[in-house]
Amino acid sequence: MQAYIFVDLDDSFTLDKSVLDILLKDRTSNRNIIWATDDYSEFGDSFSAKSEIESYLFSGINIGVAVRPRTAKADDRQNGRTREKAEVFTPSWLCNEQNNLIDEQWFGRKSVFNKQINKVWQPVEGKITFPVVKGKTWKDYVDARRMEITCGEAPYLVSRYDTVSGDNIDLFRRIGLLDRKLRIVNENTVDKDEWYKWVERAYQSIYGFEYQGDSLLIARANLLYTFVDNMRFKFEQTPNVAELGKIATIISWNLWQMDGMTLAIPLSDAQDINTQISLFDFSDDKVGRTLCRINDWRSKKIVEFASIVEGKK
Repeated sequence: MQAYIFVDLDDSFTLDKSVLDILLKDRTSNRNIIWATDDYSEFGDSFSAKSEIESYLFSGINIGVAVRPRTAKADDRQNGRTREKAEVFTPSWLCNEQNNLIDEQWFGRKSVFNKQINKVWQPVEGKITFPVVKGKTWKDYVDARRMEITCGEAPYLVSRYDTVSGDNIDLFRRIGLLDRKLRIVNENTVDKDEWYKWVERAYQSIYGFEYQGDSLLIARANLLYTFVDNMRFKFEQTPNVAELGKIATIISWNLWQMDGMTLAIPLSDAQDINTQISLFDFSDDKVGRTLCRINDWRSKKIVEFASIVEGKK
């Protein structure tokens, strides 16, 4: 069975149901992520805010239901989510400027991947060079951890399209933190086994959380489709279901659903869905909440994200 649900994300790739089921996983509860929005409640009880997102909801009689990127949503729905959940997406040129600052600190020089003038950037031609300093090899860069908080559709991690204009972005011009890591892997590996190993490590190093289930699902799909794009570029092959499943599993751990104020699964304490999220003022009241867990792939440990914020891990 195939699932066609991600409108305007990729017309050339059909997501297998088994892989979609992985993308829908909530690793903290061992169930599925929830909608955490009433935007789809018109379709029935299974689409209410507290309901889990199930793959069957996009097939059969529900085939007309689609999870769309923000740019494909109606203006009134976009504006409503901005009012209710402060959902504002950042244009790619601004994501690029900020990501460039991160790389400037890591490499010790400017314009590592591209040179930006105003709202336009030009990719650097040729293979990226690394500092002759211990701990600054291409492998160290791929392993360096990065996280996008309240990630929406994850524009800071991958940039398959501009989340404001909706325009597609060619692979070589992409500016996301994971996009940059994958460029490095493409440039420094030859055979597919080594390439796949370091692609996995790149995905293991990228984290992000999001409140609303539809945005999180799109973010996860964007990361998975980025994997497809890069394998097609590197080897002129489309990943098989097993390869997709492994990457999807990493994504389902590393991009998780969380209320940024409570560090718990949204609505797990039956709070009002319209509560405004503060990025820097976390609630100390954890009673009745299901605190989110993430995977530390290098130490091979599952830890509560709250313990990291509190400095216990």
